[in-house]
Amino acid sequence: MTHSLTLRMALLLTLPPLLWAGNAVIGKLAVGIAPPVALNFVRWSLALCLLWPLGHAALRDWPALRARWRYLSLLGLLGMGSYNALQYLALHTSSPLNATLITASSPVWMLAIGALFYGVRPRGRELLGALLSLLGVMLVISRGSLTQLLTLHFVPGDLLMVLAILSWGFYSWLLARPPASMQGDQRPNWDWAGFLAVQISFGLVWCGLSAGVEAHLSPASWEWGWPVLLILLYVAVGPSLIAYRCWGLGVATVGPATASFFVNLTPVFAALFSALWLGEAPQWFHAGAFGLIVAGIWISSRR
Repeated sequence: MTHSLTLRMALLLTLPPLLWAGNAVIGKLAVGIAPPVALNFVRWSLALCLLWPLGHAALRDWPALRARWRYLSLLGLLGMGSYNALQYLALHTSSPLNATLITASSPVWMLAIGALFYGVRPRGRELLGALLSLLGVMLVISRGSLTQLLTLHFVPGDLLMVLAILSWGFYSWLLARPPASMQGDQRPNWDWAGFLAVQISFGLVWCGLSAGVEAHLSPASWEWGWPVLLILLYVAVGPSLIAYRCWGLGVATVGPATASFFVNLTPVFAALFSALWLGEAPQWFHAGAFGLIVAGIWISSRR
């Protein structure tokens, strides 16, 4: 059962897009100094090490893990093994702004997945909220100019981002609508750290397999130095542990459809980060986009 959106939950759900926007910019900076799929594997390996003191008990619950391995393997594949690896691959040919623009289509995919696979029909206000949020995204991308919007080009990496956001949509619905073995009295006595550690552990199997394939097929190699170490520190803590914890709590509280509207804040934050990185001050269209996206969130989450 989902609940109404509160101010506390809204602030909590704002953290993931903020951290993921930074992840998109960081992922672009990593091009040429870190193999994308291997970067994803090392990212989650470090995240699990940092989470180990809090969540290791769940990893010793062998009967519970064996009984739920299919569900947990699917969570690990979609949430850790696919989404992030596809994003890092996409950033080799796509820009952070393009990548986050496609990410902002998340509400549309989330509503579609809910309708097709879970029998959850979208409400009119959710469709209106999705439209307003996407208008805000387009305002950022166009920089307030129709000419800029018409000349926007999409590249192969953009297709990878579409696959990534589809993976994220299914992951979010699996969190919100788990099988009976993960509900009520049947759910193992795992706290948030234990459950996230379990997801990461299953996800690392997929990450490791795909990193091995990349190492065999791709000539890309690590360029070790302070830039790589700082990148690894950020991606292991911010967009991994903090963002996933906030997202999991938000999805469980307000549902994946409402939570997905907050993803539309990602390109706004990405534009701001890019502007700050280039030494440019935020423009009027950033504020306008923020207003449209917030309006979309408010309309879609009204009860």
